[in-house]
Amino acid sequence: MTHAGALEPGDMRPAEGACREQLSRIQQSTDFRATEREHRFLDYVVDESLSGRGERIKAYSVAVEVFGRNSTFDPQNDPIVRIAASHIRRSLEHYYLTGGRADPVVLSIPKGSYIPVFSVRAPTEDTASAMAVDVYKPMRPSTSEQAGSNIPAGAVPSSQDVLAQLQRIVSSPEFRRVGRTGVFLSYLVEEALAGRGHRIKGYSIAIEVFKRPESFTQDDPVVRIEAGTLRRELERYYLVAGRNDPVRIGLPKGGYVPTFAWNEPAEPIIAEAVPRPRPLDQIAAPWWRMRWPIPTALAVVAGLVGSAYWINVRPMIDSVRMTGIPVRPTLVVAPFANLGDGPSAELYARGLAEELLTALPRFKEIKVFGRETSASLSPGVGVSQIRNELGARYLLDGSVRTSGSRIRVTVRLLDTSDGSILWSEDYENDLQTRDLFAIQMAVANKVAATVAQPYGVMAQVDSAKPPPDDRGAYECTLSFYAYRAELSVERHADVGVCLEKAVTQYPSYATAWAMLSIVYLDEERFKFNSRSEMPPPMQRALQAARRAIQLDPDNTRGLQALMTALFFNQQFAESMRIGELALATNPNDTELMAEFGTRLAMGGQWQRGAALLDQALPLNPGAAGYYHGTRALAAFMLGDYPAAVAGIRQADLQKFPLFHVVAAIIYAEAGMPEDARREGETFMQMRPDFVPNIAAELKIRNIQPGDQLRLITGIRKAGMPVPDGVEAAITDSTVVSDGH
Repeated sequence: MTHAGALEPGDMRPAEGACREQLSRIQQSTDFRATEREHRFLDYVVDESLSGRGERIKAYSVAVEVFGRNSTFDPQNDPIVRIAASHIRRSLEHYYLTGGRADPVVLSIPKGSYIPVFSVRAPTEDTASAMAVDVYKPMRPSTSEQAGSNIPAGAVPSSQDVLAQLQRIVSSPEFRRVGRTGVFLSYLVEEALAGRGHRIKGYSIAIEVFKRPESFTQDDPVVRIEAGTLRRELERYYLVAGRNDPVRIGLPKGGYVPTFAWNEPAEPIIAEAVPRPRPLDQIAAPWWRMRWPIPTALAVVAGLVGSAYWINVRPMIDSVRMTGIPVRPTLVVAPFANLGDGPSAELYARGLAEELLTALPRFKEIKVFGRETSASLSPGVGVSQIRNELGARYLLDGSVRTSGSRIRVTVRLLDTSDGSILWSEDYENDLQTRDLFAIQMAVANKVAATVAQPYGVMAQVDSAKPPPDDRGAYECTLSFYAYRAELSVERHADVGVCLEKAVTQYPSYATAWAMLSIVYLDEERFKFNSRSEMPPPMQRALQAARRAIQLDPDNTRGLQALMTALFFNQQFAESMRIGELALATNPNDTELMAEFGTRLAMGGQWQRGAALLDQALPLNPGAAGYYHGTRALAAFMLGDYPAAVAGIRQADLQKFPLFHVVAAIIYAEAGMPEDARREGETFMQMRPDFVPNIAAELKIRNIQPGDQLRLITGIRKAGMPVPDGVEAAITDSTVVSDGH
């Protein structure tokens, strides 16, 4: 006998009765940690959805009908619904990890929406005995069946199996809906199952999924970027929630046709069973066992004595030959030591290493050894082993200790060349106030941002003490960040020459192409070392950014370059879309965060831009001058003149012309006429062409007409000669634009 509303085999969504039973089961459980208001929220969205009114579930309707907000509610200014939805998602996640782990129906609220999703969980033996509900379980051939039954070896899942897996993925909170990943995945799977795999091309995806016009060309990288995001989200899903799912859906690189296979259950990795990787120079027979002519042997010995560092450099040079990408700083993440006495510490130690191995590789300026390498090591592994066996320069390790409800994590970064501790930090949290998984993700993100970002610990060490093989393209990346910190015309010339040589030598080096795009852009927007060659700088910048994304769709610096190039090419909406996607791809990259905040602010979203800059600045000291200047301008536009004055003084970019015009505007409005006049005179000497073309200069930066008028007023007040009639022309163009 089954419950009312029992699920029939093959159902894509449970019957209404089963859904309501699951809601009741959740809300009666003490493992569902939600406030009374959040219970009302969940009741409302489930009832609306099951009653066929899912399209009505919007932030406005939830706010008015659940939280009692009045008809003037604006979700952009009042975040009550977003906050409550976030709390409910975490509460549901905790419930299904504890009291609901055997439930046959999964209720989730995917990010980016408030419409609940119900899906059937494929039962294990435990869930089948725990719940008297018939659920659908995909038929999966066992090893014995493959070996000797009528199901042939290598049998693939049926269409029904695949569709059930698709529903399982897109309804899981662990499948993060970045951009249109859910829609994208559904389209690919449905087309493949319908026998239209041959139609799955970049063009058809762009038209049918991303609503691009029929004039779409491959110059628009939207499909490659979104495919990279989808691959990453699928990989993350199968490492977390989908470890034991029956079917694995994959998206191989180089194409868009998905693959379907039975998923092998995850098994614990036994360190002793995994062979340790060997340096590339040890793959051949050892040199001492080879037959050498005596003169050659003497030459080898002399060479080894005279250049001992060659042993460590050799694997890196071989890597350059194979990948076409120059050497980057290499990092190994060791398993974290469990110093606690309960299961939480062991779970956390494993989970934190896993989160770090997800967060760190997003920084393309470094190379991170993979999970297999990390799993083959022991907690507390010595730096000499990392240096000699793997040739890595950096080791990240640490420990986890629990005491009651408190958990303490110690993380440190070591230089394997001498064993010195370059950085160390302790993180403490209370398991009673925060979820274990939320804690480990937060700690991993903080560590990744501190250690691996462009101005982080590793970059600072490499700048001060470069490795012995640092003679080429990697040195260009360090020079690029030094240029960004100073923004001088002299450094711009040097880094531009260096990067052009780098992409000539390493045409597959996506990060160098991205940096070169920004350097080309600075020719035009800052008038640094302008060249008359064709194509013009703006077009070269866009081409280089797109080349970076073609090579590596997930490259954070490439996404930043594309966002910025589109911004200055007057494609504002697309620029902001790429910026949102880039920030979702790597939320720990503060260089990207600050640049996106700057673009938002310039486009008129001063409040949100300022918030992102406030988040990025404490973690981005290397490039703080430029971004302090932008933050000061945002404070000025928001009417906070004391903060604007303090911010522009912190920026102090004396070699950067635009610093002086921003300083002049701020000082003029803050009642500091002498300072304003001095900065204005300096700016006019450095950029005499700017003020005579003020309208064009502000327009190319996407500054809104009202903001343009405020800035021009400040420029006049600082004593700079603004041409007559500029304000009237801006006002007239606004009227014409509004009237079409």
